[in-house]
Amino acid sequence: MSKKAVSFKPRPMTKPATADDWVGGSAAAPEATAPLMTVVQPQEAMKRFTIDVSETLHRRIKTRCANQGAKMADVIRDILEREFPPTA
Repeated sequence: MSKKAVSFKPRPMTKPATADDWVGGSAAAPEATAPLMTVVQPQEAMKRFTIDVSETLHRRIKTRCANQGAKMADVIRDILEREFPPTA
């Protein structure tokens, strides 16, 4: 028995326009392709930070991030950087 090669077409890399589009898998609107939040690029080694949040808080964060086309980790990292600025 021989293996057959299977090829897949690449999926388009578009971001959803709304959270409902993200869940439903429909195409994005052009204005939703760029994140609206500042993305903090790591300048040093990263450490994992795990916290527990309520399902409703997680849903609110995930929905807003999806609407803005941003990653949850980037948004939360940005909030933490603003709340805990480096000291001199």
